[in-house]
Amino acid sequence: MDRAQKEKVVEELGQIFESSGVVVVAHYAGITVAEMQDLRARMREAGGSVRVAKNRLAKIALEGKPCESIADLLSGMTVLTYSEDPVAAAKVAEGFAKDNKNFEILGGAMGESALDRAGVEAVSKMPSRDELIAQIAGMVGAPASNIAGAIGAPASNIASILSTIEEKAEAA
Repeated sequence: MDRAQKEKVVEELGQIFESSGVVVVAHYAGITVAEMQDLRARMREAGGSVRVAKNRLAKIALEGKPCESIADLLSGMTVLTYSEDPVAAAKVAEGFAKDNKNFEILGGAMGESALDRAGVEAVSKMPSRDELIAQIAGMVGAPASNIAGAIGAPASNIASILSTIEEKAEAA
């Protein structure tokens, strides 16, 4: 790789570190090509990406970035999983780590916050952006259906009372 290519890689990595909601760093020694393709496919489905880069270039790209503190994690065979959604990459990485013993999550970053192994696990258990939107939409829709039910309830109660009175009158 010549200097121009290295500069391009550093620039791309810098964009990743700046624009990603979460970056997860993991060791991938012993993972087969098929398993790595599976990880990439899972990340693509979740709206994230996977990047393997030279640790030295990644450290250069981290200089001056909010998540500069994760530079210590970059040693050995490391892979970066990242996504704009602050939860997606962590969820996929956690799921992949459970399926593959050779994939060891070291930590990561969420904005300016450095995450250790437990921090990545905690982030992965949070609801994703889509799940939160669905919950909010459900909460907004619930009061409207409750109001409609409350408005309709007196009419149905009156109707059932009248039918009960009518049945008693017929029986008598």
